[in-house]
Amino acid sequence: MANGGAVDEGRKCETVVLFSEEELREMSGVKQTGDCIEVTCGCTSHRYGDAVGRLRVFPNGDLEISCECTPGCDEDKMSPAAFEKHSGRETARKWKNNVWVIVNGEKVPLSKTVLLKYYNQSSNGSHRSQNGRVFHRDEFLRCSKCNKERRFRLRTKEECRVHHDYVANVSWKCADLPFDKLTCDDDEERASRKVYRGCSRSPTCKGCTSCVCFGCEICRFSDCCCQTCTDFTRNVKA
Repeated sequence: MANGGAVDEGRKCETVVLFSEEELREMSGVKQTGDCIEVTCGCTSHRYGDAVGRLRVFPNGDLEISCECTPGCDEDKMSPAAFEKHSGRETARKWKNNVWVIVNGEKVPLSKTVLLKYYNQSSNGSHRSQNGRVFHRDEFLRCSKCNKERRFRLRTKEECRVHHDYVANVSWKCADLPFDKLTCDDDEERASRKVYRGCSRSPTCKGCTSCVCFGCEICRFSDCCCQTCTDFTRNVKA
């Protein structure tokens, strides 16, 4: 099993193992492409027939579909919900049951395969702390002015939004931080202190499913137009 971070345009083609050979043995069109698994998928409309595509499964739970319904179709990196709608499926908004893959020659809904393993982990709260609340470990970002790393605590939605926006803003400065009154003159945390990231499992955890969240209603925002938030919002509605 692989634990992945956010998947961006700069994805590295580093081979990871998401599923065993036995889990994928009877599945059609399986292809390992660096950090994801590709399989042939489709969605059936009673009016238009089968729309076929290529489903990409990433270790952080992301799902992308490149549509191949017609030779001229250029729809790429679609969410399963968007692919379901694009196919003309009459009973849309149930993509887990309507989008299928071919297993042993039969069309099988995604919900009955192993392909949603990482999606379900990221959206159903496997990263909850012992009291049942969604948990996010502290993260670090570098100031564009002094190049010092600053800690971002992600306990509330407001704190998560600040971190989310600053990840996208490469010119943020220490003085911009709303919660910590810091300037570029303040010392950076020592390396021995940085190892403590607030994980509920272990104080010195380097990243696990208890403290690394791959997407939830606390750290994703419906009013944000970035691809990460847009995909999460669409999948939740689906």
